[in-house]
Amino acid sequence: MKLQIIQDTKGKATGVFIPISDWKELKKQYKGLEVLEYEEPTKEQILLELKEAIVELGLIEQGKLKARPAKELLNEL
Repeated sequence: MKLQIIQDTKGKATGVFIPISDWKELKKQYKGLEVLEYEEPTKEQILLELKEAIVELGLIEQGKLKARPAKELLNEL
C-alpha cells in the first residue's frame, strides 16, 4: 500500500491519501469502513436543510430560540 501524507504549510501531517484500489481492499478486510465514505447529499436533502434553517432563523428573530455563535455553526459545516 502506497500512502501519501498530506501536510499543512508548516509541514505538519494533517491527513493521509489512500489510493482507491487500496481503499477497496481495506473495505473487503474490515467490514464497516464504508460508513466513513462521504455521500453527496441529494437535492431533496439540501432543500429540507435549507427549509429547516429558515424556520430556525424565524424562531431566533421571534426570540423563541437562542442563536448559536458563528464559530459553532462553522464547526458544524
